Amino acid sequence: MFFWALAAAMPLATAAALLWPMVRPRGDSPESPDLQVYRDQLSEVDRDQERGVVEAAEADALRLEIKRRLLAAAGGREATARIGPAPSATAAGVAFVATAVLAGAALYGVFGVPGLPDQPLAARLEAAQARRAERPSQAEAEALLAEAGRTPPPIDPASAALLGEVRETLATRPDDLRGHRVLMSSLAGLGQYSAAAAAQRQVLRLLADTAGAEDYLALAEMQIFAANGYVSPEAEAMLAETLSRAPDNPPARYFSGLAAWQAGRVDLTYDLWARLLVEGPEGAPWVEAIRPQMAEVAFRAGRAVPGSPSQAEMEAAALLSPEEREEMIRGMVTGLAARLEDEGGPPEDWARLIRAWGVLGETATAAEAWATATAEHAENPVALNLLRQAARDAEVAQ
Repeated sequence: MFFWALAAAMPLATAAALLWPMVRPRGDSPESPDLQVYRDQLSEVDRDQERGVVEAAEADALRLEIKRRLLAAAGGREATARIGPAPSATAAGVAFVATAVLAGAALYGVFGVPGLPDQPLAARLEAAQARRAERPSQAEAEALLAEAGRTPPPIDPASAALLGEVRETLATRPDDLRGHRVLMSSLAGLGQYSAAAAAQRQVLRLLADTAGAEDYLALAEMQIFAANGYVSPEAEAMLAETLSRAPDNPPARYFSGLAAWQAGRVDLTYDLWARLLVEGPEGAPWVEAIRPQMAEVAFRAGRAVPGSPSQAEMEAAALLSPEEREEMIRGMVTGLAARLEDEGGPPEDWARLIRAWGVLGETATAAEAWATATAEHAENPVALNLLRQAARDAEVAQ
């Protein structure tokens, strides 16, 4: 109720401030500046006559003219005070202010969300934690992809024969560490990430306490690739093992940021990825992966994009008018939309486009982009979840 009382009081106070100058009686001051000027002129004529600057006849003529003007000004002012503002002007002012207030209420009814509950930070963090606890496991994510027809690519006969030989060798020598490493590398190269993850688990089994950060990272990467970019609880556990042994490991930090984003903690994603961008080096795989996504991460976190735009570009943008800045942003969004319509793109780009249209208030266009992206990635459950979240952010989905 407090919100609605405040929301009603603000336009009413604004309307009162606009209406008061239109309806208040004019000339209610005891002495207007123009009358005081004429009185001062009469006193000046008296002083000039006493000093001998003007003759008596000339002084009388000046007094007569000044008094005539004084009476005319006083009479007009009294008439204004009696009459007040013109009725037509008052009616027009009241109509204008009433129309503005009603139009604002109507616009809120169309574009606002009257029933939207409060979203305090604690509640949002709790919801993010709940989503994280309920997210699919590695096996569930891979099963969803399989149901959608997203299976690993076929293996050519020659490669299949070589893999068969390696597996036969390992069947007789299950503790052959080098053999398991070769099998894992071969499967990963053929896009058989789920099988590669199984081979890497054998590597970790044999290494036991001597396993290093890169060994755990390899398993995490295979699990993430097998789930088409989704960081499952099992993959996140391997990332934690990696970082416990090598806290500065860039790929593990990148994937940890991705996991935080998928769990709704884009603030943590920003902190992890911003440091990686600053550390570089340019051309590193994690930098190339972060850069096209960082603008959306920064927007969602309410922070500046690190290192882009440059200080000079920011100063130049500051000189633009609000209309010019909006036109510049709209041009960038339109360019992204044109590229995706012509060439298609990953679900992350589509999600960025949907949110951008929502920020610009183009909810109908955001809904169209969501529909197009959903059709393009209909067989990817992970992508569909990402797109639906972007649609919720743009307020075009529940």
